[in-house]
Amino acid sequence: MFSLFKSQKEVLDEASIHWQFEVFAWALREFDADLFFSNTLLVTPTNEHFPGRVDSVEGMASLIFDQVKQYAQLAHWPCQLVPRSDYDPSQQGRVAIAGALRGQEGIAQPDADACLIIAYNPNQVGNPEALIGELAYTLAYYLSTMAKEPPPGGSENWPHACEILTVFLGFGLMQANTAFNFRQAGCGSCSSAAASRESHLSQYDLTYALALFTALKSLPEKQVLRHLKKSLRGYFKAALRDILGREEVLERLKLLSVSTLKPETAL
Repeated sequence: MFSLFKSQKEVLDEASIHWQFEVFAWALREFDADLFFSNTLLVTPTNEHFPGRVDSVEGMASLIFDQVKQYAQLAHWPCQLVPRSDYDPSQQGRVAIAGALRGQEGIAQPDADACLIIAYNPNQVGNPEALIGELAYTLAYYLSTMAKEPPPGGSENWPHACEILTVFLGFGLMQANTAFNFRQAGCGSCSSAAASRESHLSQYDLTYALALFTALKSLPEKQVLRHLKKSLRGYFKAALRDILGREEVLERLKLLSVSTLKPETAL
């Protein structure tokens, strides 16, 4: 279903394209279509969206994470950021969100001061795009667990759907630019591997998803291309042409409205 070895000039197979449209439709139904169309940004790996600097690994990771939460419209979620080596799944708390899951109307109601423990890779602080992509993916995963319906594709494809959801939240540039699959790596001990973001989808799958985001948001092509790595720009153009040619299904996505919000959701 997923194309780990696609040629740069090819678009995806029809099954993968259909699945991506389904995942976007699911995300629009579950996570506030109005917020997506009115407030979701194309987040760029630039000082414009990630200003500031802190002279410590922990401080930089915290600064970047706070900005990621803001752009994902999840600033009200109570979270604790910890290095991956200190992460203990048994300490994960249960957090209740009253009202909107995303956006300014959401209210966090932690039980007994519980919070989500978010692990990060300190090596990625020197590779901010990878860190942004990884943190955004983690938030997307927790968000996906709060949906009324599971994402399309079944449980075995849940991690893949969460990567598409990360693009939906506005982080497609980082996802496409930093997609890395360790099974493709020639040397697991290479210095770049430690700071890379392991992905479930290929850079081409994620670039197609970025093109779908671009089409739905009616963004200028140049706004994306200036921040996308050169090796993916030709593929992005082809993907965007393919998507814009699917007028009927694209229009159906644009017409999706927000479903009734749950009064309280917990994860």
